[in-house]
This record gives sequence, C-alpha cells and structure tokens, in this order.
Amino acid sequence: METLIADGHDYFGMTGFPILVGRSITCPTGDDPPPHPHDLTEIEHSHDFCELAIVKQGRGLQSLEGMDMPITAGDVFLLQGRQRHFYHNRKDLIMYNVMYNPDLILWPENELRCMPGYCAMFLLEPTYRKQHRFASRLHLKRLQLAHVQSICDEMEKECTERSPGYEIVLRAKLLELIAYLSRAYMQGDSTETQALQRVGEVIGAMENDYAKGWKLDELAQIAYMSKSSLLTVFRKATGQTPVDYLMRLRIQRAMEMLRQTDHTVTEIAFAVGFNDSNYFTRQFKKVSGLPPRQFRAQSI
Repeated sequence: METLIADGHDYFGMTGFPILVGRSITCPTGDDPPPHPHDLTEIEHSHDFCELAIVKQGRGLQSLEGMDMPITAGDVFLLQGRQRHFYHNRKDLIMYNVMYNPDLILWPENELRCMPGYCAMFLLEPTYRKQHRFASRLHLKRLQLAHVQSICDEMEKECTERSPGYEIVLRAKLLELIAYLSRAYMQGDSTETQALQRVGEVIGAMENDYAKGWKLDELAQIAYMSKSSLLTVFRKATGQTPVDYLMRLRIQRAMEMLRQTDHTVTEIAFAVGFNDSNYFTRQFKKVSGLPPRQFRAQSI
C-alpha cells in the first residue's frame, strides 16, 4: 500500500502561513472524533513539511521507516524528509505537533547552524535515529518539559485566536522553541547523542568562523574522531565532505555580501576566506552558475 503524503495545504489553511501547533490525543474510549479532519496519527504517512513531535504524557510506539520505537513523556523528535511513520499501541498518549515549513518562513538558517545543538538535533539526528534505534533522540527532564509545554500552549493559542500579528508571535515562539530544544540536546548524555553533538560542534565551528583556513586534522580533533570516521559520518549526515561544506558555506556568505554590500569582488573573496580572487571566481561560478560580478548585476 502506498504511503499517504500529509499535504501542508491541508494543515496551514487558506492563509498559507506555514506554522501550526496542535495536539494528538489518545481518547480512553476511542469514540471521540480526531482533533482535525486530516489527522493521520494511526495511518502510515509522511510530510511535505517539518514536524516537531513533543510527547506531553503517556506512552506508545512510533513506527518509523518500518521500525517500532517506544516513546514516552518528554521525548522530542523532528520528522522531515518524507519519513514514513505512524503511532500505535497508544496509552494515554498526548503529543504536541509543531508543524512548519522552513522554506516558506523568514528562516535565520545561518544563525541556527552556528548552534552545535541545532546541528546535532535538527540536521544530524533525523539521519541517524534508525541506525541508533532512536537512542539519539532528545528526552526532556520534567522541568524542561514544563517549559516547552508553556511555549507550545502559547503557540497553540495564537493559532486558534489568530489575533493581529499572530504570524509574528508564532515565528518568534518557534525560534524560541528550537533554540531551547537545541540547548537541551547538548545536555544529553547518551553515547549516541554525544557522537552527534561532536559532529554538530564541527559544523558550528565552521559556521562561526567560515573564513578560517580549517584543516581536517583540526575538525577531527573537535569531533574527537579519526579523520576517516569524521569523513564518513559527516558525508552521511550532510551529503558533503567537510571541505565541500566549508566551500559552499563561504560561497553562500559571498552571495549575501554581493547582494547587500558594495565591496569589491576581491574584498569579498578575502573576507570569506579565499586568498586568491581568481580561484574564488572559479569556485563561485561552479556553485552558483555565474561569475560574481554577473551574479551581483542580476541581484540588483
């Protein structure tokens, strides 16, 4: 049977604002209607958007890509990239579902990637959770969960009332939630979590100092891994080598400077970490398809 695709249009409504917070509630009798007409909690499905699932209470099993994984109060996980999943054997299970589409939001991806916890939880953990048998997921302690609940409650209220400016509040609350969860992830003590944290530290280090002439030895030391292990893990998580990631990061920053400043191409090349403006131009064209000056001209 073909897996259903949860379409963002059905969840975000006619306004198209791509953030929505709701709850999945397991009713004791099972007779109550679902929380919304597109509820797919117990039907295998995937998303064309991102969803943060936060378990408020109870327990159950999540079937993720064909593997059953127990979940309980305090568990938090990100679902994205068309991952097939559904829930079953639910016992008093109540979850917050924070749904959003980062492609349609003014999303500060550059700033988020500077946080090692964000890199670990939001970029790496979804890739590795099946291999780790869900042991790399975030599990909140009681006080942490209470704080997250308060943020989700406020977001849910904004979604329901839709008072003027609710979009601004929802965007701000979503970023607050993601930042809080990213920090909480860095406090995890499982072996699997710590492994992802170390790779997250590598990504965060490059994002924070992209102009530095990073060597693979230095990055491996940050990750407490051998160079070969770092290359394997990094490529699996990002689809790139650390060198390729750094190159594209520099070009991305250069694109921003070409659009937003009047610095010369040579000045921008040196600012983002290139020692040779001709080499910078070749790499820029390789990534963007255009030489820097033509890119700037078309961006005006």
